[in-house]
Amino acid sequence: MTQDSPPSNIVRSPVPESWRTALGIRLLPEENVLACLEVDLDERLRFAPGLVALTEARLLAAGAAGEAWSEWPLGAGLSLLHHDHAGVGTVELRNTESRLGAWRYTLAQNLAALRLITQFEAQQHLLRTGVPPDPDGDNLCPTCKAPLPPDEDECPVCTRELHTPPSTWTLFRLWRFARPYEGQLLTGFLLMLGATAATLVSPYLYLPLMDEVLIPFQNGQHIAPTTVAWYLGGLLAAALVSWSLGWAKTYILALVSERISADMRTSTYEHLLHLSLEYFGGKRTGDLISRIGSESDRISVFLSLHALDFITDVLMIVMTAVILVSINPWLALVTLLPLPFIAWMIHLVRDRLRTGFEKIDRVWGEVTNVLSDTIPGIRVVKAFAQEQREVDRFREANRHNLQLNDRLNKTWSLFSPTVSFLTEVGLLVVWAFGIWQVSQHRVTVGTLTAFLAYIGRFYGRLDSMSRIVSVTQRAAAGAKRIFDILDHVSTVPEPLNPVQLPAVRGAIELRDVAFRYGNRSVIRGLSLTIHPGEMIGLVGHSGSGKSTLVNLICRFYDVSEGAIRVDGIDIRSLTVADYRRHIGLVLQEPFLFFGSIADNIAYGRPGASRAEIVAAARAAHAHEFILRLPQGYDSLVGERGQGLSGGERQRISIARALLIDPRMLILDEATSSVDTETEKEIQRALDNLVAGRTTIAIAHRLSTLRKADRLVVMDRGRIVEVGHHDELMERQGAYWRLYQAQLRTAESHLDD
Repeated sequence: MTQDSPPSNIVRSPVPESWRTALGIRLLPEENVLACLEVDLDERLRFAPGLVALTEARLLAAGAAGEAWSEWPLGAGLSLLHHDHAGVGTVELRNTESRLGAWRYTLAQNLAALRLITQFEAQQHLLRTGVPPDPDGDNLCPTCKAPLPPDEDECPVCTRELHTPPSTWTLFRLWRFARPYEGQLLTGFLLMLGATAATLVSPYLYLPLMDEVLIPFQNGQHIAPTTVAWYLGGLLAAALVSWSLGWAKTYILALVSERISADMRTSTYEHLLHLSLEYFGGKRTGDLISRIGSESDRISVFLSLHALDFITDVLMIVMTAVILVSINPWLALVTLLPLPFIAWMIHLVRDRLRTGFEKIDRVWGEVTNVLSDTIPGIRVVKAFAQEQREVDRFREANRHNLQLNDRLNKTWSLFSPTVSFLTEVGLLVVWAFGIWQVSQHRVTVGTLTAFLAYIGRFYGRLDSMSRIVSVTQRAAAGAKRIFDILDHVSTVPEPLNPVQLPAVRGAIELRDVAFRYGNRSVIRGLSLTIHPGEMIGLVGHSGSGKSTLVNLICRFYDVSEGAIRVDGIDIRSLTVADYRRHIGLVLQEPFLFFGSIADNIAYGRPGASRAEIVAAARAAHAHEFILRLPQGYDSLVGERGQGLSGGERQRISIARALLIDPRMLILDEATSSVDTETEKEIQRALDNLVAGRTTIAIAHRLSTLRKADRLVVMDRGRIVEVGHHDELMERQGAYWRLYQAQLRTAESHLDD
């Protein structure tokens, strides 16, 4: 068996063509490949090829370029696990004691990963029992027939976000932002046309200057000074007209491009804020900041400078070609000879540049992600003395960025000089052909001089156009990343014909509600009625679905099945903003913005008066500590509330909720991260907040829910018990077990 001849047992298998030879030489004569996964990420989440292959008896894996092959024989205790997060999938090979291997990939390979796991489990079942698994028992997607992960009923392949490679045509989609400025754009185009035409006047005057002035003067003839003055004046006038028109069109188009970029940033940011929380769960902050900031700025530079130059170059080449043909068709034909070769090179290099720039943009997002992780978390970095680790992360991301740029520059560094060389060769050919034409008395020296002047401009513009290829592909990659945001549809859509919400009483009804996070079912068949003004306590183990239920009531997500009604109206028929205006939310980790204390309290009602802000702070038991601050209510809060204690931040959050006077209130672990004394202060503030409002409170410390009208116990996305504290304790069910577990934990802490 040779390396050029893979064995027949994998020719019809799912092995990618690029891996068949490398894998084939490692297979035994009767060994067949059942399934394989071509991974495209390494352990540092950098793009790198790899392969995981399953045969009847073993699992084989290779690193980058087919190096470092490993193998594990199938047998008892071996399992293959799969999970994905934020667009990265992972397959892990484990035995009963440890992890043997792990491979990462982008979700484009997810279907192959699921098939590999299904085949692995089937082969393990066969080796363990000697009986093939029942094919009718396979859990397959009804649409694409991909295997579904265990205990999950939604296909990850059908629901994943599709990504398309960037295209130069993406730049034409920017017209939606340019349309409001079409008048200014037309004016700029006409000025550009005039400026380009004016620059072509000068070479045309070279012909009479040579044939009617310089050559006759050299031959001893008398030349009238007025003739020379007219020609020189024409050159000066052409230069002045070209300068003035060029300045005007550059100024107008630069203003327009900045406004297009500003509108694009605003629209992208506005659209981003209207997307559901599900979208943000799979995105990095630094990447989104990079898209809205760096990419839009890059597009602005492209529109104001390079697109303008490109259009000017096209106009110049077309107009110059027409003039060249009118002067001498044969010389013009020789001049245009390099054009097909340059066009072929541009086509050859364009795709490499476009895909390369998209990779560079993604890697630059990695650099920004390190910054967005580290700077807000600087206290944690310093507390654990991890400065050098973060520097190493940044250096590695920066090195990866440099590596991709170097790879792309190899292509670009060859392309640009080659175009310049072809233009120089073209100019040399024109000189040779022109001299021969003069020697044959077919053209004059003046004609050749004018022709060479035009050729200089023609080839100069051609070289400039070839250099714009790089900038254009970079702008196309940036535009694609922005339109990836703009094209994303929120999973919490606004209703086409919204219903007006009357005076809200706060009655909440959940009817057969079900919800999935991606392909994982979280809430199943849940029904609950909450009366106006009633306080409900949600309890249950971590992962039981409490926070998910609250997110559904707030409409951060929409239910997959069933309905949620407020005062008898389905919340999906209400506009999101109008509905959420009636909900007050107090989180476990309150988020405060950089700004004054008063601004943070009035965040939900920016127009609130100072008296209303103070009244809300008093009710939240925050007034006293605010007055102790240097500037009182005008004291600045650091980013994310730095400079304030956890209890102080929480009371400001409660004041913020009080100020909007909501009819429905959500308390998500509002007192779980503070000491006992601070908890008492917060509890007194919450008593003022809860009064007269429909309240849903989540708390791990069950003692904080004694005042709840009813307790709702959740387990695995379902309601298992509902009742008062004493009633649930008498049943000795799920709530009783939770309560006893907390008592034992508290007693053990006291013993310590």
